[in-house]
Amino acid sequence: MTSSLPQTAASQLKGLALPPLENGDRLTRPEFERRYHAMPELRKAELIEGVVYMASPLRFRPHAEPHGRLITWLGVYQAATPDVQMGIEPTVRLDIDNEPQPDGVLLISPASGGQATLSDDGYLEAATELVAEVAASSAAIDLGDKKRAYRRSGVQEYIVWQVFDQKIDWFQLQDGDYVSLLPDEQGVLHSQVFPGLWLNVAAMLQGDMRSVLAVLQTGIETAEHQVFVQHLEELRDKTMRVSDRPE
Repeated sequence: MTSSLPQTAASQLKGLALPPLENGDRLTRPEFERRYHAMPELRKAELIEGVVYMASPLRFRPHAEPHGRLITWLGVYQAATPDVQMGIEPTVRLDIDNEPQPDGVLLISPASGGQATLSDDGYLEAATELVAEVAASSAAIDLGDKKRAYRRSGVQEYIVWQVFDQKIDWFQLQDGDYVSLLPDEQGVLHSQVFPGLWLNVAAMLQGDMRSVLAVLQTGIETAEHQVFVQHLEELRDKTMRVSDRPE
């Protein structure tokens, strides 16, 4: 059918047919994505349990600075651990009601047995092994609906840095529920999914990155980390051999 409207008027009507994203909108993930892609100026929006949350401007001390420390720590671990990947604020398609953009993720590559995959259009699908969030004004969401969504989707470890409370919670998925990891006698938390990923909590909260990275390096140099690296390499090689077999 040919439209009798002028081209400019038809374009305007087409644009009006797709409402902009607004805080509090209740949408499914496909509709959320359609509206998100229609707003190229939008930097960050998340769908959590079917509700849209749009980020406010980020202040330096309550968010940007701790975010930088967290990513530095994760990045150093990733650099020392082949077949592990790290990302900053990736869009993650969890399920029909949830598409978050976590502050940081750490994941085992799909070729080495990781549980998340990359879609044809470049987005992470399914739960990554570890998610990290900096919670300033978003603390209620990060410890409420978002935590439930991550738990249900199978995120194995979830780190929440509560900036105003000067507290870092590290949850591990056990028997379908999150339990808090407890620090050792030196106040260091140890990942149960990524051997060698050690966190000196007090140093991180104080901004003492030299101590944070020194403790992390100690973890990286452990035998457990070396065994983990070897295990991932063996899984990757096995996957490659299978994919190279002629059909």
